[in-house]
Amino acid sequence: MSERRIDVLLDGLAFPECLRWHNDRLWFSDVFDRTVHVVSSPGKSNVVLEVEGQPSGLGWLPDGHLIVVSMVDRQVLRLEGRSVKVHADLRPFFDYNANEMVVTDTGRAYVGTFGFDIDSGDTPSPAPLVCVEPDGTAWIVAEGLQFPNGAVVADGGDTLLVAESYGQRISAYDLQPDGSLTNPRVWGELKPNVPDGMCIDADGAVWVSDPVSQGVMRVQRGVGAVEWIDTSQPAYGCVLGGTDGRTLFIATSESSEPERSVQMRSGRIEATKVDVPAPASPVSVG
Repeated sequence: MSERRIDVLLDGLAFPECLRWHNDRLWFSDVFDRTVHVVSSPGKSNVVLEVEGQPSGLGWLPDGHLIVVSMVDRQVLRLEGRSVKVHADLRPFFDYNANEMVVTDTGRAYVGTFGFDIDSGDTPSPAPLVCVEPDGTAWIVAEGLQFPNGAVVADGGDTLLVAESYGQRISAYDLQPDGSLTNPRVWGELKPNVPDGMCIDADGAVWVSDPVSQGVMRVQRGVGAVEWIDTSQPAYGCVLGGTDGRTLFIATSESSEPERSVQMRSGRIEATKVDVPAPASPVSVG
């Protein structure tokens, strides 16, 4: 177990998730506060966008436009100046909330879904993964995932890794030039841990948040978890960034229940230093 020092960069949030390091700044969604933020300085963030349908996954198109998953609406939104437009409608593919997203350097977005009504206590069901083309065209590229959550692009753009929270594993797919996914396989078995948001480092290992065990783990392909860092409360997402790429930012919150999260405002962005930096390619983060 690691003795690394962890600092609180930001607190008083409702439910921070989907951390991204983009243009030398930290971005995140405060899901139940229905806002997207960018951190301007320690202890302070600015609201970039309000998303009534609850923001989740974040990414950027090659032209620089921010795209955001609107969970309840099951849409991907695109920010153009001060205008918000529907980039893709995922309702034909998702019966329940849309969730996390990763965007490749070509502008393709891969979006997951809960697969069931989590707030009503429904029985978990297999869920699809949808590819959204840069022009907004969407199609199902994988099915049967157990709560697809955090995702990253690995191997120089050749592989998509997806954390299956209820599958308690990381699954891998070969990324084809047309956006399709082939050769599904297990990249890492994580039982008894429950993976949520994750990021990749320059050595190809992934940092994975675990809200149940309250921490983050560094996982290597074919080896498993090689390092564990405790957090002050359940961890839901992480990303590498900072001036040298060696700061691991972690999104935590005491609760993931919407009303309780807004009332408590226990959400935090925690930060610690790690040895291996982020990769050079920004599309690896998702």
